[in-house]
Amino acid sequence: MYKYHCLNPLSQTGLAHFSDEYEETKEISDADAVLVRSAKMHDITLDPKTVAVARAGAGVNNIPLEDYAKKGVVVFNTPGANANGVKELVLAGMLMASRDIIGGAEWSVANQDDPDISKNMEKAKKNFAGTEIYGKKLGVIGLGAIGQLVANAAVKLGMEVYGYDPYISVNAAWNLSRAVHHETDPSRLYGECDFITVHIPLLDSTKGMIDRAAIESMKEGVVLLNYSRDIIYDEAAVMEGIKAGRIKKYVTDFPNTLTAGKPGVIATPHLGASTAESEENCAEMAVKEIIDYLENGNIIHSVNYPDCDMGICGTEGRLAILHQNSKGMIAQYTAILGDAGINISDMTNKGKGDFAYSLVDYEGKLSPDTVKALEEIPEVYKVRVIKG
Repeated sequence: MYKYHCLNPLSQTGLAHFSDEYEETKEISDADAVLVRSAKMHDITLDPKTVAVARAGAGVNNIPLEDYAKKGVVVFNTPGANANGVKELVLAGMLMASRDIIGGAEWSVANQDDPDISKNMEKAKKNFAGTEIYGKKLGVIGLGAIGQLVANAAVKLGMEVYGYDPYISVNAAWNLSRAVHHETDPSRLYGECDFITVHIPLLDSTKGMIDRAAIESMKEGVVLLNYSRDIIYDEAAVMEGIKAGRIKKYVTDFPNTLTAGKPGVIATPHLGASTAESEENCAEMAVKEIIDYLENGNIIHSVNYPDCDMGICGTEGRLAILHQNSKGMIAQYTAILGDAGINISDMTNKGKGDFAYSLVDYEGKLSPDTVKALEEIPEVYKVRVIKG
């Protein structure tokens, strides 16, 4: 019996994918795996029993990735599960910035008791006139799961789309419309595009990527859309750009004291993935990742350990070793297994940065003393007997 703990409420449709071999526990210290959405985990010390954390969403800045990796805890996320929900909100953001839909709706509320509202709206509507997005130029920075959906949808809406992503995956490239102009330098987007939307992960290298220099090089009257993370933009520079008239609108899903309620800003309260479908998709993917890891030792969509998939174990046993990505590791643990009379029938070793993962299918009886010997290798963080 496996136990899991939810730090945030998750879709019951997703959690229903757990079989009768899984039980939800209210105590995180009793959990083999933890599922989380937005809860901050930096101050949470996990019990040694906990071997996995699954984030029902893409961003993982609420999880101490390196600290958990050093404890042998694999952290998963669910890339692409909420992509369509975010894509649709990006399209809505462009429309709200082009047509003063919000202003018009607010006028209707303010004048709801006017008996002549039907007549007066014909005079008032000129105050909310806007422009169409058809034929306009859209720059998409980041062509991953969300970015490529946005780019393709914008092409279908008649926009001229320019994309930038130096790390575009093969799958994303195959799925991207041929009509998207692929740029090798984001600065080429700035002077050309009427709209710019960013869909990149929050890393030290991407903080403040849209800075004052970038904004100053942009086309006058540009609309900036932020459905990624607020600090990817230098928002002080964005506000200056609005005052100077260079930026027409800043559409953000991350309001704060600098942007909320300010002229030229359309802010929504982190609604990107707030659809029933996105929440179900994220929960379902997170649950399946946890199941595959606990039962088979396979790692799919980890952010702190390498992906590793050997399918379902068909041999007598399977062993997982989480360790430093350093020289001589394979020789150390294969020597211990060999001395114990264990025959390795199949093995995969993958590295990712400072961390590595080895999955070993074997024949023979794996004793507690052999497991202990593996655990005592200085570079090993955790040993899991998956089967046997």
